Amino acid sequence: MPKPLPELLDGQSLLLVGCGKMGTALLQGWLGAGLDADRFYVQEPNPGSALQGLGVQLNPDEDALAAAKPDIIILAIKPQLAVEALPSLALLATPETLVVSLMAGVAVNTMSDLMGGEASFVRTMPNTPAAIGEGITALYASTGTQDSQKQVAEALLGAVGQTVWLDSEKAIDAVTAISGSGPAYIFHMTEALAAAGVNLGLGEALAKRLAQQTVIGAAAMLKPQEGHDDSDPLQLRVNVTSPGGTTEAALDVLIGDNGALVDLMRRATQAAAARAGELSKRGEEKDRNSNLDE
Repeated sequence: MPKPLPELLDGQSLLLVGCGKMGTALLQGWLGAGLDADRFYVQEPNPGSALQGLGVQLNPDEDALAAAKPDIIILAIKPQLAVEALPSLALLATPETLVVSLMAGVAVNTMSDLMGGEASFVRTMPNTPAAIGEGITALYASTGTQDSQKQVAEALLGAVGQTVWLDSEKAIDAVTAISGSGPAYIFHMTEALAAAGVNLGLGEALAKRLAQQTVIGAAAMLKPQEGHDDSDPLQLRVNVTSPGGTTEAALDVLIGDNGALVDLMRRATQAAAARAGELSKRGEEKDRNSNLDE
């Protein structure tokens, strides 16, 4: 059985760099799991009221951070800020330091170069449902990262949802396309379903309510329940599709002879994965250019 998060961290201190909506949700999850607020140092130039009320050590100066020697550094800033922000953390990044990154499109090698190359890195790709404890996060560890550090990273992200490990950093592009961007696909599908209801003559408010609750209920059925093994999406679809019925008529349009929806989703996720790869390459080029300027 995995150790509780407080026992696993065993008094280690943590520096959270960037604490917007996702960072605050993660922080609340960690505090809810039993971590002491005074073990957290948080750098956030525009702290919201929710963050200010958590009791963490907010925006400590350089001397305070140097004295604290945080064991874990969590990067939750926007990726375009990496080149500017990460070099200032280099003095804190020792061979014993674990750096956990939530930044999209910033490769391990880029982070290592910007922070001096001594720390161990775990790159992650969470998604927005982590804000309500229903996320799923993929993790990739740099070469040389200790098993104990991997356990800590997994426990930190496991506090806000499920976790999966990747063998290849390249796989993060595909993960970004499926689970990272995936919630937006579901939101757009809900918009489309509501708009279809309006087209059929329903009022806008009623159509929106019907669409939203239908998606919420259907998503809940996908979650495995104890004693039940009927959460497979294919089987759930078959269960509600009566031959010659209304659902079958709609699915004939969505699926079509050529798998219309499947093809559309394939093309959409290919576009997302390609953009993720482009952003990662752009970040590497920006890192190289910053090194040339030094």
